[in-house]
Amino acid sequence: MKIGAHYLGEGRCEFTVWAPAQEEVAVQIVSPDKHLLPMEKDEWGYWKTTAENIDPGTLYSYKLNGDTDRPDPASHFQPKGVHEASEVVDHSKMNWTDTQWSGISLEEMIIYELHVGTFTPEGTFEAIIPRLSELREFGVNAIEIMPVAQFPGDRNWGYDGTYPFAVQNSYGGPEGLKKLVDAAHQHSISVILDVVYNHFGPEGNYTSQFGPYMTETYKTPWGMAMNFDDAHSDGVRNYFIENALYWFQNYHIDALRLDAIHAIYDLGAKHFLQELVEKVAALSDSVGRKLYLIAESDLNDVRVIREWELGGHGMDAQWSDDFHHSLHTLLTGEQRGYYQDFGKCEQLAKAYKESFVYSWQYSPNRQRYHGSDASDRQGDQFVICTQNHDQVGNRMLGERLSNLVSFEALKLAAGALLLAPNVPLLFMGEEYGEESPFLYFVSHTDPDLVKAVREGRKKEFAAFHLEGEYKDPESHDTFHQSQLKWEKRQEGKHKVLRELYQHLIQLRQTIPALKKLDKQNLEASVSEQDQLLFLHRWSNESQIFCILNFNHKDVTFKATPPTDDWQKALDSAESKWMGSGSTMPDKLMQEQELTIKPQSFVLYQTQD
Repeated sequence: MKIGAHYLGEGRCEFTVWAPAQEEVAVQIVSPDKHLLPMEKDEWGYWKTTAENIDPGTLYSYKLNGDTDRPDPASHFQPKGVHEASEVVDHSKMNWTDTQWSGISLEEMIIYELHVGTFTPEGTFEAIIPRLSELREFGVNAIEIMPVAQFPGDRNWGYDGTYPFAVQNSYGGPEGLKKLVDAAHQHSISVILDVVYNHFGPEGNYTSQFGPYMTETYKTPWGMAMNFDDAHSDGVRNYFIENALYWFQNYHIDALRLDAIHAIYDLGAKHFLQELVEKVAALSDSVGRKLYLIAESDLNDVRVIREWELGGHGMDAQWSDDFHHSLHTLLTGEQRGYYQDFGKCEQLAKAYKESFVYSWQYSPNRQRYHGSDASDRQGDQFVICTQNHDQVGNRMLGERLSNLVSFEALKLAAGALLLAPNVPLLFMGEEYGEESPFLYFVSHTDPDLVKAVREGRKKEFAAFHLEGEYKDPESHDTFHQSQLKWEKRQEGKHKVLRELYQHLIQLRQTIPALKKLDKQNLEASVSEQDQLLFLHRWSNESQIFCILNFNHKDVTFKATPPTDDWQKALDSAESKWMGSGSTMPDKLMQEQELTIKPQSFVLYQTQD
C-alpha cells in the first residue's frame, strides 16, 4: 500500500495515511492557501483522498479527530523541521542521467562510510559531489551514507530520525540527495543508504497518535520496539517495506544498510526481514539490476544471511563486528567492555577463515554462549572494517585508530583489512589517517531530552574509556571538532598512508587470489607467542602468502610457505611507506629463517 503524498501530475495529488484507530482524519492544507480536505477510511485503516489544485511545494499536515494537526508520518520532506508541516514532492522532475547504470556487485565493493554533515565544511549532499572523482580514483566504488531521514535540528548522527521517508532539510533535502546519487553513478560509484527500522527518534515522533507503530511486548536500548508481530502490525510492516522500495525507486539507491536488526523483533511465521527481502528481490527483477540489503547485527546469527529456502532471512550481507574487535584489540591492547572477549591472533585467524569468532563459544563479556557457525558462507556476505562510526563515535573522546596506535600499526591495519576475503568498509578519513575525532552530537530543542541524552551518554561510557573530558553532544564545538581535515590527505605521513591504501586496493582488484572472496580457498595460521599471523589464499594458479606481525618487536622465525616460488609484492616496513627499512627477502623459500619488523606486514605472491 502506497503511503504519503504522491504527486500525480497536473496539480493532482493522492494522500494516504495509516491511522486505524482514528475516527476522523483530514488533510489540512497549510499553504499556499489554507483549507481542509476530507478523507475516507478503508477496511485496513488507511485514510485516502485525491485532490486537485495541489502543486509540488504545497505544505500540509493531517488533522486528527478535528482538533490536532500533525505532520505526515510518511512525509517526503519536512522543510521546517520535525514539528512543522510536510511538503508535497514531485519525484518525476529529476532529470536522471544514470539510465545505463548497472551497479557494482557486492563482491567488488570498496565501501566508504561517510557522514554528510562532517564530510565537508558545507555539510550538504551537493558539497560531496566535487570529491567523488578523487574517491573513485583512489579506489572507492561505493559510498555508504549515514542516515538522512529528517531529524531534529541541523546536526545529528542520523539515528534519531523521526520521518524515515523525508530527506534531511539541512543536508539539501530530496533534490540534493538525488543530485548526489546521480553524480555518484556517473563516477561509477554505488550508493548505500543507512536506514533505521528498529526505532524512531524521540523528538518529533507523533506516529503513536496515528496507529500502533510500537509495542510494549519488547524493549530496545532506545525505548519501545517497533510493532512487527503484534495486533495491527500489517500497517507497520507495510510502512517500512514501502520505505525501502521508496529509496530504490525514487532516489536510485543501490543498497540499504539496515541498522541494528537485532532490535527488530518478530516472532511471526514470516519474519519482517524475509518479507522485505522478497519485496526488494521482486523490485530488483523489475528494474533489471541487483539491489542489495546489508544488515548490521549483534547476534552472530547466520540465519540473517542464509537463504529463506534454508530457513534464513535472506539478507545479502551483514557487518561482522568480530573482525573489527579481533583486529582492534591486537593493535591497541584494549580489554575493556566487549574487547575483553578478544585479543588473540588465533581469533583474527578465525575471523578470516570463518567470519564469526564467536560461533557458540562462551563470551565472558556477555556471560553466555554466543554466535553460530558461518564457515560455509561466502566472504562477500560479510562487511568488515578497522573503524566505523560506531566504533569511533561511541568512545568518550571519539578517537580514531590514528589517535590510538602508531603509524606502523595503521599500515598494518590497512593490510589486515584489504587482504581479507570480505567486503571492506573504510570510515571517512581513515585512508589518510584523519586525526580529528568523530564525536556524538545532537541538536535537540527539548531541554529535558537534551539532559537525558547527556546523562545517557555518560552512563554508556561507564565501562569504556574513562580517561579524558566528556564532550557535550549538544555543543556546536563537538560537531565542528568532528569535521574532516580533508587537506591533510596530501601531506607527509597522511599522503603515504593514502597511497598504501590505494596500492592495496589495486592489488586486491588485480590479483585473482585476492579478488575472489573465497573463504574455502584460504588458510590462516598463527604463532601466538610471537604474535604472527600467516595468511594463504589462492584461486586457480594465483596464490598469495602474507605475514602480519602484531608484535611491537622484531620477530625472527622460520618461514613455512606452501611452495618455494614466492615474489615479494609489498612490505609495509619499506622506506617508500615511511618504514624503517625491510628485513624480509625479495624471494621467499621454505624453511628459511627470517626477521620481520614490528607491526608490519609482508605480502608475497606466486611468480608468473
